[in-house]
Amino acid sequence: MDRTRPLAVVVAAALAAGGLVASAQSAQAADAELARNGGFESGLDGWSCTAGSGAAVPSPVHGGSKALQATPAGSDNARCSQTIAVQPDSSYTLSGWVRGAYVYLGASGTGTTDVSTWTQSAPDWQKLTTTFRTGAATTSVTIYTHGWYGTGAYQADDLSLFGPGGAPVQIPAAPGGLTAGAPTSSTVPLSWSSVSGATGYNVYRGGTKVLSVSGTSATVTGLAAATSHSFQVTATNSAGESPKSSAVTATTTSGGGPGPGLPAHALVGYLHASFANGSGYTRMADVPDSWDVINLAFGEPTSVTSGDIRFSLCPVSECPNVESAADFKAAIKAKQAAGKKVLISIGGQNGQVQLSTTAARDTFVSSVSRIIDEYGLDGLDIDFEGHSLSLNTGDTDFRSPTSPVIVNLISAIKSLKARYGSDFVLTMAPETFFVQLGYQFYGSGPFGGQDPRAGAYLPVIHALRDDLTLLHVQHYNSGPIMGLDNQYHTMGNADFHISMTDMLLTGFPVAGNSDRFFPALRPDQVAIGLPATTTAGNGHTPPAEVGKALDCLTRKANCGSYQTHGTWPALRGLMTWSINWDRFGGWEFSRNFDAYTW
Repeated sequence: MDRTRPLAVVVAAALAAGGLVASAQSAQAADAELARNGGFESGLDGWSCTAGSGAAVPSPVHGGSKALQATPAGSDNARCSQTIAVQPDSSYTLSGWVRGAYVYLGASGTGTTDVSTWTQSAPDWQKLTTTFRTGAATTSVTIYTHGWYGTGAYQADDLSLFGPGGAPVQIPAAPGGLTAGAPTSSTVPLSWSSVSGATGYNVYRGGTKVLSVSGTSATVTGLAAATSHSFQVTATNSAGESPKSSAVTATTTSGGGPGPGLPAHALVGYLHASFANGSGYTRMADVPDSWDVINLAFGEPTSVTSGDIRFSLCPVSECPNVESAADFKAAIKAKQAAGKKVLISIGGQNGQVQLSTTAARDTFVSSVSRIIDEYGLDGLDIDFEGHSLSLNTGDTDFRSPTSPVIVNLISAIKSLKARYGSDFVLTMAPETFFVQLGYQFYGSGPFGGQDPRAGAYLPVIHALRDDLTLLHVQHYNSGPIMGLDNQYHTMGNADFHISMTDMLLTGFPVAGNSDRFFPALRPDQVAIGLPATTTAGNGHTPPAEVGKALDCLTRKANCGSYQTHGTWPALRGLMTWSINWDRFGGWEFSRNFDAYTW
């Protein structure tokens, strides 16, 4: 009887083999082209490119009538990607044709080992191919192509992912349970219920998208005070975006207003109170009434890291006409009685301040308080320049900074604000390098090697936005800066002031990362910083050009080629370096802009 068992085994084996062949044939039959619009004939349909870096172009092409062209800029490597439904534990082949220097093709989220292939130089079309196997629970992968930092544009065409297709991803349902928490004068917190299959959510205010988040809560900032706002939320995934949720309405509190005791539109000027700077000394009593905020320049530290800030009037040897301390204090009181604000400005070009320890932080608070109390001042201006602020390696999210000099400065200012109350005036005067450059670069970057100071003011501004009276970025001594149109803008003309201000009033993704979006400031929190004369600093702008910038930003008139993302009649005003230089120049700056019709 045992002699029949081998035959049974052979038959079973044959049947099993036949089954395997049938399964293999079935799996082979299920293999298909899975990449959507891999030839870019339908533009970027199905593809997502970082920071608006990609476009479908008619030449050069590998096949068909269009191809992808994407351009790295700053810390953005021009990554274009597509998420595709796949089957678990299956094999796939990824391929595509590319041109350019340092072009990459890869797949992530495979559930096994993510793969990529690249070419260092492809002066003409070159095919890249790689393979991978999905994990036991993998149902989608992301295929992508990108260039490299600092290199030129690259092209890609006829991108292909071949293998068995997975169940198609369905567009998620609209979120439910949208509720608004307790508003402030400029913010509204929102929360909603999670949606099955969603990978992200978009928040809309008045029908306009203002935020994209991955969780089920968000805080909308930069809102006008005492104003009703309507919000909706959608859910997103690789298949698209859901319908909008039911709307919820919230009204901001009345605390935002025009700021503590400031006019709706103001002129801010720095007064060289502790030095002459070639422009001559101007006594406090001689400052014209045009100036609504007077920043005393400068309080400086005893050493870079001490946090011990000192201020004294200009010595007689340098400023023969300097008034006495008593007359100076009396003149401050007279200005305040006339409705003006007088602040101590900390830092400046020579006053490097690094609060690298909590001891330095506490010394900063106590020493600045002594100056404010001695002279009876209204608040504080932060004018940290040079190497005062920088981001440690790995500190990549402006919303939750970890660098001690950043964290301690935020804590110190909050302590000062708490000590002096709601009437405390807080202003800041960063350079464009520390603010708007953050659109391209943030800190040392994802791979290191960048200037760690790039965008370093952003976490300070963001953490203090509800305490901040006025931000007047210096639109001078600046290199070319990329605006939201992804074009570089140079100082000295209306276009520069329009584009740089639009960034603050619109908000922007930090280092091109849409998940790390720096929210807009209120227009009443923003002024434009300018040199008073050609001798005051690089980047002087003729008054007519400044007028064009104000016209464009406040009423959409006299605009040039740059298209703003809004109109802001509540824009606070102008700051200048300096009152002394304006006097040196015959008061041209204040005469022109004190009379400007808002």
